[in-house]
Order: sequence, then structure tokens, then C-alpha cells
Amino acid sequence: MKGQQPTLGAVLRDLRARFGWTLKEMSAKCGIPVSTLSKVEHDRLTLTYDKLQQLSQRLNIRMSDLFAETSASEEPQVTARRSIGRIEDAFRVNTPNYDYYYLCTELRRKRMIPIITRIRARTPEEFGELVRHQGEELIYVLQGRVEVHTEFYDPVVLEEGESIYIDSTMGHAYLAAEGCDEAVVLGVCSSADEGLMHSLMNLHGEAVL
Repeated sequence: MKGQQPTLGAVLRDLRARFGWTLKEMSAKCGIPVSTLSKVEHDRLTLTYDKLQQLSQRLNIRMSDLFAETSASEEPQVTARRSIGRIEDAFRVNTPNYDYYYLCTELRRKRMIPIITRIRARTPEEFGELVRHQGEELIYVLQGRVEVHTEFYDPVVLEEGESIYIDSTMGHAYLAAEGCDEAVVLGVCSSADEGLMHSLMNLHGEAVL
């Protein structure tokens, strides 16, 4: 019947279909036995809150997605959300390494967090420990040159107009490259975690707002 709330089993079947996973592959990714997943998909078993949380974290999806219609046949909802990002209206955070300008802050529960960042740190020692947070991010160099340090790769230098896309859970740091006192970048952070903005703000430590 149209409008009927789908079961957890139907939601899991839809997720598997979207990602093209077998039950065995989904089991390996989420750490829940194949037999349990099969019973859930056939509506013969449900999952405890702890298991739902494990499923959400391991598959990098929101908890709310496990209780909502995800079928591709459903008509997409048009929210008509819109926000103009102006530097003078940005929420500014100053830290020893960076000046952050958070754009479009009036929009809540964004899937993407746009940030203009002025980079001042010039050496790994000056920067300190690499940072990590949930999701992925794109950094595009607007002014200057940027030296990107990551946990698993050699440093790379980006010139104006160049960009890098990384897994944000990997330790990373952005520095003003040699011969450049500071650089300016546009960053876009994205995550299925609805608490992304909170996670980013916690990275600032003793920030000066």
C-alpha cells in the first residue's frame, strides 16, 4: 500500500541492491553474520539498537536511513533549499594554523560543509598533529601554493587552480608551501554523519571566534 512504512528488511535489501553487494559482502562490511542479515531481510528478525548503530557506522550511512524509504522508484523530494555564501556573512574561526570562514551557516543538517580557509602554518612542526574527521573533502587552491601532508602518501604541492580530494578519516594537514607566506583554499567537507559540523568545530580546540 502506498505510504506504508517499509520494514527494516526491505530497507536492507534496497541498500544491498544499490551498492550491488551480496549478503556475504554486506556481512563482511558491517560485521553482522550472513544468517542474521538473511533473517532480517525476510522480516523474521529485527536488530537491536547496538547492531543498528554498528550497521550505520560500518556502512557509513545515517541511522535515519535505516527507518526511511530508500527505493529508487520513490519520487525525490524537492526541498528548494538555497543559500548565498558571502565572506562577510561567514562564521569565522581563528586558530594558530588557519582562519576558517564557514559559509551558508543558516542551512541546518547540510550534507556538505563549504569553508574558505586561510592557511598560515608553513612546517609540519608548526602545524602539529595531523587532523582526522569523518567523511571526505575536496580542497581547491584559490591563492598561493599549498603543501598537502597525509598519513599514507608523500607530501604534494598544489598550485593555484589545482585541487585534491581525500578521505578525511586519514590524517592530513594543509601548509603554506615554500616561498608562500599564506594560502587561501576553498574546502568542501561531506559526510553521511549528521554531526559533521560539530566534529569539525571540535577540531579547532581553543579557537578564537
